[in-house]
This record gives sequence, C-alpha cells and structure tokens, in this order.
Amino acid sequence: MSSDAKQTAAPRRAEEGRPSRSRRFGTFRAAVLAVVALLVISTAVSVAPALAAPGTDSTAARLAEWGRDHGLGWIVTALEQAQYAQTAPTVGGTIAGGLPTASSVSPVQSAKTSPTAKPTTAAPGPLTPLVGPPVAGEGTWRDLYAVNGVTAARAASLRPDAQHTSYYVQIVWMDPKLVSFALHPGYKVPGPAVTPENSITPQETDSILATFNSGFLMKDARGGYWQNGQSIVPLRQGAASMVLTTDGRLRLQSWPGGTPGSDVAAVRQNLDMVIENGVMSPAVTQANALVWGKTVGNAAFVWRSGIGVRADGSIVFVVGPAMNIQSLAAVLQAAGAVNAMELDINPSWTNYIMYSHPSPGSAVPAVLPPPNPSVNPARYVQPSSRDFVAVLPR
Repeated sequence: MSSDAKQTAAPRRAEEGRPSRSRRFGTFRAAVLAVVALLVISTAVSVAPALAAPGTDSTAARLAEWGRDHGLGWIVTALEQAQYAQTAPTVGGTIAGGLPTASSVSPVQSAKTSPTAKPTTAAPGPLTPLVGPPVAGEGTWRDLYAVNGVTAARAASLRPDAQHTSYYVQIVWMDPKLVSFALHPGYKVPGPAVTPENSITPQETDSILATFNSGFLMKDARGGYWQNGQSIVPLRQGAASMVLTTDGRLRLQSWPGGTPGSDVAAVRQNLDMVIENGVMSPAVTQANALVWGKTVGNAAFVWRSGIGVRADGSIVFVVGPAMNIQSLAAVLQAAGAVNAMELDINPSWTNYIMYSHPSPGSAVPAVLPPPNPSVNPARYVQPSSRDFVAVLPR
C-alpha cells in the first residue's frame, strides 16, 4: 500500500442535505478518472495495463497506484484529502447491530490431520475495553478456526477510542504451536519476483486457514524486503521487522542490522516499531510523517491493520476502521502485544480472510467482519499485487 490513504475510513451515516457516501465516492472516482484522462492525453502514457492487471484491486485503487507510479502522487493525495474531509468517520453513536457473536463466524476445521495431540498455548483472558461502559460481548473471545479439532485462532472486538463509539475493530489471536506463517510476495510489491507464489498455492489449498495483509508499498515503508536469500529492497537497521523463519515462526523486532541468519525465510519491514519490549513508542502521539509515513494524515482515522507478539509468543493481528496510529497502538497493547508494528492502512489493503474446505482441492474464503466492501474475499486465491501472509496448520 502506499502510506498515502487510498480509501477513506468506514462509511459514516448520510446526513440530511448531505450526499450519500456512495454518491460522494462516485464523485471522487469521477474526479480521479477525469484527472487521469487528462494526464494520459498530455503524457501519452497508457493506463490500460494497470487497469488490466490481474487480481481484485478496485479501479480507484489501480488508478491511484498508477498515478503515484507516474509522479502524480501530489494530485492523488490532494483528492484523497478532499475525500477524507467529506467522509471522516462519525463521532459518537452506537454500533449498529451490536458486536459479532460466537455464532456469526463459523469455525473452520483444518483438513490436515495428525495422529498425536500437539502442545497448545494457553487461551488468552478477556480483553479490557478501551471505552466504558463496555457493550455486550466487548473484549470476549470467540473461536474462529481449529487444527485437528483444537481451537487455533480466536477473535475479540473492541471499540478503538471514546470518540468513535459506533465502530469496532477486531483482534485475532493465533496459537503459534498450532499454526505456521509464510510470506507470499505480490507480483508488484515488493518488486522483482522472489518466487512465483503470489497467490495461495495448490499445495496450500486443502489446508490454508487464513491470510492477512502485509505492509506499505516499499517506497513508503521506510524499510526493506528480504526473502529466500534475496534482498529485494535493502533492509534498514532499526526498522520494524516482521521476521518469518524457515520453520514457520513469526517474530517482530527492530532490525539489528546485517544479513538474516540461516533460519530466516523472509523479513518484511514497515516503518518503526509501535510497541517494543512492552513500551509503546512515544512517537505514536506525534503523528510524525517522518516516522509513520506521509498519509492523508497519519493522525487520520482510517482503516488500519497491525500485528503484535504477546509475552507467551502468541500472535495478535488487529484490523478495523476509525483508527489513527495512536489508537492502533492502544488496541495492540490492550491485546497484550509486547512487540508490535503497523502493517497497512485503508480499506483497499487491510484484511483478514479465513478459508473453509468443503471438498478436496477447495478453499472457500470469508472476510472477517466488520464489513469492508473494498475487500474481495477471493483476493489471495488469485494473483495478488501486494505481498501477504498465509496462516497454515503446523
């Protein structure tokens, strides 16, 4: 993703005398199309290849990416800032329909079997809501999917802050003793292909449990990308780093420098650590573009995702609307993360998708709520323009 916001936060309610979100978004997209058309005519550069590229990226996202790739980021950013001013998330209110319940997400059973029981990580305790008084079900874990009949992932919902009380974000807890993690490059991000596996592979189809988004476009990530012994973008010392090992483990750290060890399969960097050794970065209160990247505002309340590691080694992934960098950090900390980093932002690029396997050779995707119309559930079943992480049974 570009750290520049490409879509806005969750939709706000239409107000009397105010165009609906769909009409306002349509106006925005029409403006983007008009600008792109003028630029195509004036520069003689065709946008057709970008629009015809494989994958599920929306037309608006493709046009924004094309504009940034051709030196037109300032125009795209100006349009996005105007759009955000019109569609910023609503302040106050209550969650329509309440929070998801245990019955709203069917557990996914891994197709993989094992003759012996595997060790597990102790289930997390209830989360303390960030906003009082709590709403029904807030901070309570519910099962998402299992490996060999044992719960391997759970989800809980929290409201991100005391202002945006009509929105909720999801925290997914994953047991590293039952699941493993693999980084897949996209055909566009990080850059020259390190492997052709830019979608779920045939070998993964029968057992894949979930997928989630990775980080910013490399030019905005202030970091590098290393995989399978190849440096695609040089790693930056001190950058927040998602390190995936050859045995499927995942850890987060400030990169110490040097070349990854023989046990490392991939390193994906993005900005600076949000939480390190249990301490939240004081920079999250500053909305510093030099630290968090230039966006519609790193202080803007938009869809965001982040990943953290708890003291027991379990992994937490956070995704949802109406968060700025400070509220994302607060949710990660509330989820128990002692080390954490931001991944991506905006609804086009933030997602957690689960898979069921009703028949051999099938992987049926379902997007974890809250509803995000910008996410196609089949995003990673076909070639993806962006890198992503696959969650597999161990």
